[in-house]
Amino acid sequence: MDMSDALAALAALSHPTRLDAFRLLVRHSPNGLPTGALVDASGLTQSTFSTHLAVLAKADLVTAEKRGRQQVQHARLDTLRQLMTFLAKDCCEGRAELCEPLIADLTCC
Repeated sequence: MDMSDALAALAALSHPTRLDAFRLLVRHSPNGLPTGALVDASGLTQSTFSTHLAVLAKADLVTAEKRGRQQVQHARLDTLRQLMTFLAKDCCEGRAELCEPLIADLTCC
């Protein structure tokens, strides 16, 4: 992941609706959720939510799969992993001792 991709992902996740939707999709991985379930969870109209979904898709954080008559949305866990790795490597500058507390937090629960 390069700086441009990282900025796009961070910008997409910087809105509460988009962050909530992405977190919900991550929790429902690998099966994903129908778009309607995401709209219902957001409390927004379909058209308003689709704008948020488009921002997440443009940042490569979500992808859609057609199942019959439904669109099922999936979190792109590979993009999340790349973003987290980019941030950890960039911030820690190769110094593992700086990232050890972060890794411990991820594995504790």
